Parts: sequence; C-alpha cells; structure tokens
Amino acid sequence: MGEQTAEVGQYEPNAFGTHDMHGNVWEWVADCYQKSYRGAPVDQSPWTSGGCKKRVLRGGSWHHIPSQLRSAFRYKYRRGAGSSTVGFRVTEDM
Repeated sequence: MGEQTAEVGQYEPNAFGTHDMHGNVWEWVADCYQKSYRGAPVDQSPWTSGGCKKRVLRGGSWHHIPSQLRSAFRYKYRRGAGSSTVGFRVTEDM
C-alpha cells in the first residue's frame, strides 16, 4: 500500500488504456447503494432509485487492504461526505 494518493498517470495503463483504476482513491459511481443486485437495471444504466442516502464507491484506495482494490468490490458511503481516500473520474460519453 502507498501512503498517499498518486499523481494521475504515474503507473502503466490497463488493457483498456485507462490509468489508476484501482488503489489510488475510491471512485464515486452514480449507483444508489442496494444490499444486493436483485432488481438492478439490466441495461448497464446507473441504479438511481430506492432511496439514495448512500452511494456506491468502487476500486479501493491507497489506504485499504488489497482485497478491496478491485472494481467488483463496492462500498456504501453517505452522500455528500468527503475523504482523502475518495474521488471521482471525469469521462466522456462514447
């Protein structure tokens, strides 16, 4: 584990050409947190219904254990909260 966030692009990109997908900061995603995937949208759109007091974070951060450093691991986090281990990624619609 590192001891702080790393500058973007410091490491080699993954097979899709994206940098820093896991282990730099947790990334906010548009999904509202649900206990399971039952009833989730099947078209890959964000899950934005069902009470959104908590949102989903993915990818882990420099401060977390290795088993959490993967996009399949999700964490619930209170909307509007902040941390030095949480960020977001700006992307283009393609």
